[in-house]
Amino acid sequence: MPTWSSRRLGLLCLLLVCAACARAPRPAVTRPQDALVAELASNVALMDDADPASLRVALDQSLIWLRTRPVDHRFVYGPREVTAGELISALERLRARLTDGMSSLDVSKAVMEDFELLESAGGEDGTVLFTGYYEPVIEASLAPTDEYRIPVLSAPDDLIEVPLEPFAERFASERVFGRLEGKRVVPYWNRAEIRGGKLGQRKLELAWVRDPVSLFFMEVQGSGTLRLIDGTERRVGYAASNGRPYRSIGALLIQEGAIPREQMSMQALRAWLAANPNERERVLDYNESYVFFRFLPGAAVGSLGREVTPGRSIATDARLFPKGGLAFIHTDHPVRMADGSVQWRPLSRFVFNQDTGGAIRGAGRVDVFWGRGSQAELAAGMMKQKGRLLFLVPKPRAPAVTAR
Repeated sequence: MPTWSSRRLGLLCLLLVCAACARAPRPAVTRPQDALVAELASNVALMDDADPASLRVALDQSLIWLRTRPVDHRFVYGPREVTAGELISALERLRARLTDGMSSLDVSKAVMEDFELLESAGGEDGTVLFTGYYEPVIEASLAPTDEYRIPVLSAPDDLIEVPLEPFAERFASERVFGRLEGKRVVPYWNRAEIRGGKLGQRKLELAWVRDPVSLFFMEVQGSGTLRLIDGTERRVGYAASNGRPYRSIGALLIQEGAIPREQMSMQALRAWLAANPNERERVLDYNESYVFFRFLPGAAVGSLGREVTPGRSIATDARLFPKGGLAFIHTDHPVRMADGSVQWRPLSRFVFNQDTGGAIRGAGRVDVFWGRGSQAELAAGMMKQKGRLLFLVPKPRAPAVTAR
């Protein structure tokens, strides 16, 4: 989980970083509110193209997580700071207004009663790039065989996670992973080293698969379903990573001229790797990041530890955007038609920021979770669309007046 972020445009800061940060100032990530008010006064641009029921499901997951935060925990939305208590109250009021059968306009009006808009600055060119991720299903066995030889590993006990926020508030939401070498923390083994046996005989295997490429893409997605030999299924999700930076094998093959940039997709990558088996290990090892898994009791979960909702959950840079927050996205997504052709349709809906990912860095990147199935795989593999990301911050509420 994932699976599916960069910087700039506007004045004010929507970044989850302390204003007293000693680093160079973060670029702005919102545009002036008056421009949005003029553009969205009729709510026409906020038409939700999905069903209210799925919005309620995603909203409930954010509420469950937010209620675990201290009530005075603060979320930074550009020029505004909102406490967890204020955000919970606004979402609870919205939850009470959402009913089945509501029109897109009704949903938009229900949201705007308690929320106002701030727009992401986007990347260096001022735009937001939308991609997708999904829950793949791969063939697996709970015991190794001649056919199923590639292990799906759980997290090793010598993998150390170090949150950096306790050392300085400016490192909020940042962490490093490593291992002890004497008294020193050093980087954890990379993909090639793990594949080569650096973890030894530790009995970390959850299952075995026959296709290393499918396992690689399940790591990129962050979760998946193992379809076992007897026909049963076991869901697995992200447990930890080795902390190495994510490096795109797609970018590598574009750079090497193996796949033209305009033809790059997950489907194109799979086809190239299948046609070039002698290059497979070299190309996969270019991404030194390695993901460890755990069995899940239910549906796929995001970085909040809560279930993600297909079409309603997004992944963004956890350092920059408010976790669990309500947002609105406007872009395009692919749809396979009955004749097998693919058409691009508008994607316009309210979503919740419930996940993150190693490849999702900066204010200009958003990954949309699509669930499982062929349509989800299509969207996850082909989406590379520009669009807009708007966060909705609770409106300031007048303090209660006590009668004398």
